[in-house]
Amino acid sequence: MTEAIQFGSKQIDFRLEYSNRKSLGITVTPEMKVLVKAPADTSIEKVKEKIRKKAPWIIKQQSFFLSFQPKTPARKFISGETHLYLGRQYRLKLIPGKIEAVKLKGKFIEVTTDEKAKARQLVSDWYLQNAKLKFYAIGRPLIEKFRKYKVEPTSIVFRNMPTRWGSCTPKGKIILNPELIKAPKGCIEYVIIHELCHLIHHDHTQKFIDLQTKEMRDWEKWKTKLEKLLA
Repeated sequence: MTEAIQFGSKQIDFRLEYSNRKSLGITVTPEMKVLVKAPADTSIEKVKEKIRKKAPWIIKQQSFFLSFQPKTPARKFISGETHLYLGRQYRLKLIPGKIEAVKLKGKFIEVTTDEKAKARQLVSDWYLQNAKLKFYAIGRPLIEKFRKYKVEPTSIVFRNMPTRWGSCTPKGKIILNPELIKAPKGCIEYVIIHELCHLIHHDHTQKFIDLQTKEMRDWEKWKTKLEKLLA
């Protein structure tokens, strides 16, 4: 069932599930949803009381996950439109031609095609191709650094995710959003380090934050830049 509490000016919606467990547990998902699992005999009043006590932590977690939500406005893929690549702005230039190609030239991303409708897919494929090359190059030395903790990702894959920049599966697979190629190198390093830290600490505990800070002292700067640049 779905319930809600009011905490100051903010409403916290949560999904409540009863089960055969001894204690009440609260989880904030990367999609910023609040899940509550409670013992079968717990009253809704007691659940809401617990939510209110944990409200500052819940809001902090939701704010944390918000930074991983790609928010770049939809593009029309027409000449003159600005597009980001590695943190820099380029203007799109459509060039008529039968041999389809995309390349950086000066301050332009030049797209050669005889059908304007294909520009979106051509640019998307170009971003993905460059994301694979750049992310592997940026990630390789970082993965080497984390070998001192006796961890290594089982694989690195690329997937467009509407609400996340990266994720790490329980089996150690790191998933990166190719849209991240639009951000500066420091932002990409931040997301990769964030996911590598998850190979050691699966939740966002203080130990996780301490490890992330140890491996990237200025991670908060790049986190903020990522939020602002692709907002």
